[in-house]
Amino acid sequence: MKPARASYLLPAPALLMLTGVIALPALYVFYLSFTESSFGTETRFVGFANFAHIVSDGYFWTAFVNTFIVVNVIVYGELLLALAIALLFAGGVPFRKLMFSIMLMPYATSQVVAVIVWRYMLEPDVGIITQVLANLGLPALEWTLNRWHGLTIVSLVSIWLHLPFTFIILYSALISVPRELQEAAHVDGATSWQTFRYVIIPYILPAILVAMMFRFVFAFRMFAEVWLLTGGGPIRMTEVLATYLYREAFRYHNFGLASATGWLLLVATLIIASFYLFQMYRRTLKHDA
Repeated sequence: MKPARASYLLPAPALLMLTGVIALPALYVFYLSFTESSFGTETRFVGFANFAHIVSDGYFWTAFVNTFIVVNVIVYGELLLALAIALLFAGGVPFRKLMFSIMLMPYATSQVVAVIVWRYMLEPDVGIITQVLANLGLPALEWTLNRWHGLTIVSLVSIWLHLPFTFIILYSALISVPRELQEAAHVDGATSWQTFRYVIIPYILPAILVAMMFRFVFAFRMFAEVWLLTGGGPIRMTEVLATYLYREAFRYHNFGLASATGWLLLVATLIIASFYLFQMYRRTLKHDA
């Protein structure tokens, strides 16, 4: 068999599996988004009625605004914190192996278990974090009653859960920066801040873009943190797009509306991913030139 032909046949099983597991269900969901579908009823084609209903639904726009706020807080807050910790580790920390283990521990924890533990620590009456705040004379976080308190807790828990992912990417990029470049910058009289800004940041920028792209995609799909902490309450004021979709599909059994929401979420994710992929492509062209 010719090598060129074999190169097409070798990945064929994996491509067939992806087609069956991802592409075909996605096409079926796309079909459902134009129908009125539920248990015990005949599927009926309704055109763009589901999308029109979503656009006119106040709960959807609440979920959209919450998602926009939380995603940006999570991604940029996590990026800055991960970069600061990565710089600390790259500069050398005592008990290196132990510190690495502590840093990566959240990623080794079940997401559901971690969120439930945080929920108990934040309980308004008996939670240890609530008691610590009270002992310090600070007001308790009313995350079960206050929309912004709830979104703040959701953001903090999500950052804690996924910080190791961003940290690993940025730390790997930092330790790959050639020391000769940094030494040359110091010889030319650059300060530590100038070296960081004009040498290190441009060098690790592709890694930063990769981390941001993945975290934007993952954060848009955020579900467990919101559902297990607040359930979208009070009165659906802390709902995000993923919980809105879940409620429509599995609480109200409105599969057509849920499918339309899923496709809107997919399109938003693709737009964000395309932006960062384009930026990485531009940087690759500049580097090759």
